[in-house]
Amino acid sequence: MKIQILKSKIHRVKVTGADLNYIGSITIDRDLMDAANIIAGEKVQIVNINNGERLETYVIPGKRKSGEITLNGPAARRVAKGDIIIIIAYALMDFEDAKNFEPSVIFPNEENNLVV
Repeated sequence: MKIQILKSKIHRVKVTGADLNYIGSITIDRDLMDAANIIAGEKVQIVNINNGERLETYVIPGKRKSGEITLNGPAARRVAKGDIIIIIAYALMDFEDAKNFEPSVIFPNEENNLVV
């Protein structure tokens, strides 16, 4: 049996931009992606702490050490610059393997989104 479990989590980062006129996705500072074990194109869930919105999109790498967290395209309507969000990625895994799996969970600096 396969189950879906938490693979990666970037806990509480500040949205630095919302670009409605982009084709879609979330742009994330590459340092945050590396620290959380998230790759380009990976599907992620976005949870907005400020308004309770939840959405799914895919990841585009941003500039290292920039702290960039930009929601693009339609997702830009569900966040505002300055909102605090959680970014979550899940993995499909064998039930027994999942019992021993350790997710990558990071807690960046909430003011500048840099890896602590």
